[in-house]
Amino acid sequence: MKLMYTGKTKNVFLLDDGNYLLKMKDDATGKDGVFDPGENAVGLTIEGLGRESLRMSAYFFRLLAEKGVPTHFVDANIDDVTMTVVPAERFGQNRGNGLEVICRYRAVGSFFRRYGDYVEEGQELDAFVEVTLKDDARLDPPITKDALAMLDIMTDAEYDEVAAQTRTICGIIKDALKQKDVDLYDIKLEFGKANGKIILIDEISGGNMRAYNKDGVWIQPMDLNKYLL
Repeated sequence: MKLMYTGKTKNVFLLDDGNYLLKMKDDATGKDGVFDPGENAVGLTIEGLGRESLRMSAYFFRLLAEKGVPTHFVDANIDDVTMTVVPAERFGQNRGNGLEVICRYRAVGSFFRRYGDYVEEGQELDAFVEVTLKDDARLDPPITKDALAMLDIMTDAEYDEVAAQTRTICGIIKDALKQKDVDLYDIKLEFGKANGKIILIDEISGGNMRAYNKDGVWIQPMDLNKYLL
């Protein structure tokens, strides 16, 4: 087993069979000790967060498999805090660190900071999809469909498929949370290509989303599993 990449919230190892092993960490993105999925740096460490993130990821990946959604998920070992996945090439990774795809159901976070003159904070959005570059130095800038094509990062057809998959996947996640009286405000996903097919990769955890309970109170990432599982 060979260490291939050290990330903010996980380490990636290459296995002998060609698959990858993701070792989840207890680190979360945020600023000044406050969790924020929109931040691009580790802001705090929460004991046990890696295991809880893995439990949620495994739950949602298995749910998506039941719905026929293609993902990189193979299996998870909760005790070892690891997830086995098939190899996939991230969009843009040949020159950068890939892309993040965000689906927004409420005007919060960076969306509200950018467009606050035009929306009320918390205003409902219709599964708004946007793409950002994973680029810490440039604060993960949003990038348009045209720019993705012109910079040879993603074709128009690939963008359309990713956007459609994002709305489908996030709709499934939103509905699953809603059944537990949890309201999904926004969520970050990542996609890649395996054998020429676009698939969902990375993780699906409380650290990648903003979710609120029926009283409108934000649910911390560590506590989200208490509602769902």
